[in-house]
Amino acid sequence: MFFKLIYESIVQAFQQLSANKLRSFLSLTGISIGIICIISVLSAVDSLKDNVSASFEKLGNDVLYIDKMPWNEDPSQNWWKYQQRPQPSYEDLEVIKKKSKLSDMASFSVFMPSRTIKFGASSIEGAFMAGVTDDYAEIFNFDFEKGRFFTPFESANGTNRVILGAVVAEKLFGTIDPIGKEINIKGLDFQVIGVLRKEGTTLINIFQFDEAVVISFNTAKKLINVKSRNSWGTSLNVKANAGVNLDDLKDEITGILRSARKIKPRENENFAVNQLSMFTNLLEPIFSTMNVVGIFIGGFSILVGMFSVANIMFVSVKERTSIIGIKKALGARPIVILLEFLIESVVLCLVGALIGLLIVYGLLKLATIAFSYEIYLSGSNILIALILSLVIGILSGLIPAWQAARLDPVEAMRK
Repeated sequence: MFFKLIYESIVQAFQQLSANKLRSFLSLTGISIGIICIISVLSAVDSLKDNVSASFEKLGNDVLYIDKMPWNEDPSQNWWKYQQRPQPSYEDLEVIKKKSKLSDMASFSVFMPSRTIKFGASSIEGAFMAGVTDDYAEIFNFDFEKGRFFTPFESANGTNRVILGAVVAEKLFGTIDPIGKEINIKGLDFQVIGVLRKEGTTLINIFQFDEAVVISFNTAKKLINVKSRNSWGTSLNVKANAGVNLDDLKDEITGILRSARKIKPRENENFAVNQLSMFTNLLEPIFSTMNVVGIFIGGFSILVGMFSVANIMFVSVKERTSIIGIKKALGARPIVILLEFLIESVVLCLVGALIGLLIVYGLLKLATIAFSYEIYLSGSNILIALILSLVIGILSGLIPAWQAARLDPVEAMRK
């Protein structure tokens, strides 16, 4: 009996939709817009959070990044003070490797200005180059499409070997296998020994390797003065031992560098020890604000939609008053009448929610194409939309359904 009632109520709801198309469209628009606003924002925030988490997982959340300025400050604040600080140096790396007890490994890299890279008739202008030490690939989890990293011999002796990012390899070689081929950089020939797998765009990229040309640190000495602390950008990264708290490692590295740089006890550090969690602290308020704005705008739309659905239900009760009277005269209980209209209201809201979800799905697909990283509609957000529409359907249909259930059968049939 109950399932028959549900089936008949669903059929009745779709009959109402088809019989009054314009009225139904205008009423369900509010529900659909509300769902679009809320679920779009929730999906965007969830996707961004997952993107950040994936970036952290790839880079490792057990790594410290030594830099001139802290990552959790506005770059425009105290910019001049930070610019006057020395760059992390190879000497800093050596002292950390010698004195640190809590670190597993450390790496250093020096970044070089734009270079023209040539292979036969092909060339790339302004390629980004980095000279790196032995542990760099492991700290940054290099994923090779082809080839390998530098051997200890190649790193120590500064041999002319090179690793290419996916985009650089594609532009230079096209469909040709780059491994073993020689490219020319600043008049020197370098043999390609590896091609990195394409990373694509992520929200947080400490370094973008798709368009990078990587050589060993000792090889970089042939191209630039690596001892200069201020000429070119550098990076110093320290990975914690398994089980070591990152804050403990941070304190240790801070003490080692203060001693190595001869910073007096009351003087501030002339370096910053950063970690990826700083980005989370910066982004969390933004994500929270996005959620609040989306829910606020969507809430108004849903409120309008709820009143519209309630209006449809009041009209529906009025149009079917005589039918309600006949049903009650034949023995239909008030609860049956109430459930009939309540289910009808819920179905109307679910239809509005499904329309909204379809639109959200399309918008997120377009956003994925536009921003080059995936923004998806998760199962949990679909469930939120359906539960929300269920609650709206109950709230908007409760009073009209209650009114229908309380009708006197004689008076109802007379009307």
